[in-house]
Amino acid sequence: MSLITSIAELEALYTDPVSPAAHVKVLDHVSDHYRTFIEASPFMLLATVGPSDVDCSPRGDPPGFVRVADPKTLMIPDRRGNNRLDSLRNIVMDPRVHLLFLIPGVGETMRVIGRAAISADPELCASFTMEGKAPRSVIIVTVEEVYPQCQKALVRSKLWDPAIQIPRSALPSLGEMLAAITKGGFDGKAYDQAYPERLKQTIY
Repeated sequence: MSLITSIAELEALYTDPVSPAAHVKVLDHVSDHYRTFIEASPFMLLATVGPSDVDCSPRGDPPGFVRVADPKTLMIPDRRGNNRLDSLRNIVMDPRVHLLFLIPGVGETMRVIGRAAISADPELCASFTMEGKAPRSVIIVTVEEVYPQCQKALVRSKLWDPAIQIPRSALPSLGEMLAAITKGGFDGKAYDQAYPERLKQTIY
């Protein structure tokens, strides 16, 4: 296997000229058009960097759940999860973050690069209340770069095409995976049976 080990080798491999749009689209703030895209997104991926690992975490809520406070500031409620706190621990130790926004049915994605901090301010958290429950903290992102990504990846993957969707039952359940990992030491069947009600009770 031949591996690329230098920037010079890499650049020699990719000799096509960079499209002018690849540079023009990059802003250091959220423009009105970019804001419209972010506020229409019900789902994003949050990438963080820690001293020993990199984490990429899905985040979702009704469209507009990521608040554009001003052209340089985004606010993200930290909804209830598994309490591993991987993303939050990383942010405390290294503020660099990268966000990727998706909108169902839309080919383009929106990327935001910036630096994050975590606030537990009671009034701010209360302003993100859903179904009577406020998040314990809010991630505040200072925007450094924001730009849209073209459709190629989503077109190639046919991500939004219902024709390629497969039933969830065609894949192993989470309980089945946990039971296999623990060689039967984890009651996967009970976990799967209890999950729908647990999800309902802990979604917020």
